[in-house]
Amino acid sequence: MSSGVIVYKTKSEIEQQRESSLLVGKTLAEVASHLKPGITTLQLDTIAEQFIRDHQAEPSFKGYHGYKHSLCISVNEEVVHGIPGSRVIMDGDVVSIDCGVFKNGFHGDSAYTFPIGVVSEEVLNLLRVTKTSLMQGIAKARNGNRVGDISAAVQEYAESFGYGVVRELVGHGVGRNLHEKPEVPNYGKRSSGPVLKEGMVIAIEPMINMGPRHIRQLKDGWTVITLDRLPSAHFEHTVAITDSMPDVLSSFQEIEIAITKNKNITEVISTIV
Repeated sequence: MSSGVIVYKTKSEIEQQRESSLLVGKTLAEVASHLKPGITTLQLDTIAEQFIRDHQAEPSFKGYHGYKHSLCISVNEEVVHGIPGSRVIMDGDVVSIDCGVFKNGFHGDSAYTFPIGVVSEEVLNLLRVTKTSLMQGIAKARNGNRVGDISAAVQEYAESFGYGVVRELVGHGVGRNLHEKPEVPNYGKRSSGPVLKEGMVIAIEPMINMGPRHIRQLKDGWTVITLDRLPSAHFEHTVAITDSMPDVLSSFQEIEIAITKNKNITEVISTIV
């Protein structure tokens, strides 16, 4: 985190941040167009970095605390922070891809989980619920609410299906620094935590496990997996607090257009809230 102080953005700064956030979605769409069994996670990372730099931007993650890649690619039981490498994507995998872009002096941050090939209905439902829990959280990202209203909305929805909500990893403020205050947990009590105010920009990112919430970190110092090795899903948007409706700065639209064109990926439909 950058400091203990919440940084509020002006409307013009939010528009600058929107550009970097939308570029994240375009990058994930480009990666999605190449997703298929047989491709390695490092190949996907190379595609993303080239795309980001071709758009006069920098990968937010590369160099962050020594991280060497542009994406975090987490497969199946990997919750988040999977390191791109020689791992080959297989039919039946679920692939969570987290991307950050730095442009105009601001970071954008977003993530999407892709089901590859033939994936069980049980796993597809985990992805649908995780994506919908993100939308439930965003609906509470309103001026005058509290962070806990977002947290409780995510938790209540995901747990109503019997899924585990990861607690050790949280959403966060985002702006000129990739991680800012406040932290945005995916669990908590309504009417608790910092007050949401116009000008705040936060990354809301449910990480939901098919089984219990328990996780552990691998010896690589980055990759987080479910303790029971059951699949996990992760969806994330960058959201600005306004004087009225939540303003989602990132977008899944181009990602989902790419999915419809790629027969190797199953579309993840969330309930509209």
